[in-house]
Parts: sequence; C-alpha cells; structure tokens
Amino acid sequence: MIKYPASLRQQAIKLRKTGLSYNEIRKFVPVAKSTLSLWLKDIKLSSKHRDKLYTKQIKSLSLGPRSQRIRREKEVEQIIIKSKKEVGLPLDRNTLRLLGAALYWAEGTKTKHFSIANSDPHLILFMIKWFKEFFKIAPKELKMSINMYSQQNEADLKKFWSELTGVPLSNFGKSYIKPVNKGFKKNTLYYGTVRVYVPAGTNMRHRTFGWIQAALQEIDPHIQSTQKKWIRLTGVERTPVNFKK
Repeated sequence: MIKYPASLRQQAIKLRKTGLSYNEIRKFVPVAKSTLSLWLKDIKLSSKHRDKLYTKQIKSLSLGPRSQRIRREKEVEQIIIKSKKEVGLPLDRNTLRLLGAALYWAEGTKTKHFSIANSDPHLILFMIKWFKEFFKIAPKELKMSINMYSQQNEADLKKFWSELTGVPLSNFGKSYIKPVNKGFKKNTLYYGTVRVYVPAGTNMRHRTFGWIQAALQEIDPHIQSTQKKWIRLTGVERTPVNFKK
C-alpha cells in the first residue's frame, strides 16, 4: 500500500468538510478514490453539504447522456473540419463530371427521362449547375415538380426552389401532395422533395451512364464473371405483389 504524507490526508479532510465530492477533492489531492474513502469515512457532513452533494449527483446523472451527445457532436465536427481540408479546391473538370454522374447514378432516373429528385438544396443546386456545365442546359430550360405534405404551402415551396435554382415558376408542373399519414415521421422535409427534369434528355442520360461505366471499368470483369457464375439468380419468376391490406 502506498504511504502518503499526513499533510495530504489532512488536506483531503479539510476539503471534505467544505462539502466537496470525492471527484472534486481528487483535483487537489491526487490519490485513489478508495484511499479517499478510507480517509474520509468518518467525516460527517452537515445537512446543507449533503443536500448540495445530492443535487450535484442528480444533475450529473441527468446531464450524462447529454454530455456524451455534446462530446460526440464535437468529435464529428472535428472529423468534418479535418476531412474538408483533404479536398483541394477548386475541383477540376473531370472530378466535377464524375461527381455529378455519381450523384445522378444514385438519385436519378435509370430507364426513362433525364431527371433527378431529392430534398437536399445542396444536391439540387449542384446538379442544376452540373447540367449547365456539361450539357449546356440553362436553368430556364429545366422543368420542376414538387412532392409535399398537405400542411405545407405549395406557393412558398415553389418560390424557394425557384429562387435557389433560377428555374422560373412557370416551369413548375403540378405538385404531388402526399396523403395524410397517421404515423409520426421523424425527419420533416421542410422544402419538400423536388424533381428536376431535363427536356429531351434521354441521350444525355445515356452519356452520363457512359461516364459511370468508364469510371468502373476496372472492376467490371470481376462483376461480369461473378454474375455469370450466379446466373441462376436471374431465373426467378416475378410474382404479383398486393399492396392493399
């Protein structure tokens, strides 16, 4: 057992009598909590100090999860700040080409028209600029439509997206109003979901997927051989699905 100076024990006793907790005392007396417990077990606290310690404990318990959340938010913030420095700006033209193509691959229509839908203003504005940069399609030539909830203001949503993108209000088609859902939706889409259409853009869609195929050509042989090996998976017959309950 470590032998501590008597003065350290006396300091701990003095601090305890002022109503400090063990954790607070250890900031001034660097010993194990078990040692403090041994030294201070006979120290009687006043009712005022007991109430104060109890209040601190309750506050600590209530703030525990919140403190962890705040700490995690700060960690995530630092990760993002660091990762942003890893990207050199401005992006070169080929990077922009493939970034837009990848976004379209994820969020755009695959077999019909040349359109993309999303609720994120950053993604939509990027794609508006991308259409102009790589296909010479100005915002005034694009068409838009909105998916929204019944409690939202259609006119205001159209004005928001028009102001953001430069697409004229006259180019907005009929909005789709989602039916009322009794369930609770956690993520509210404050601006609705907007779909951007490129008129007569079928060949542009094919060109976009050509860029994607070029970017993925190194892994394509492995995909082709694996699909050939598992060709039987494509022989499953389609069955009708009844969505009515």
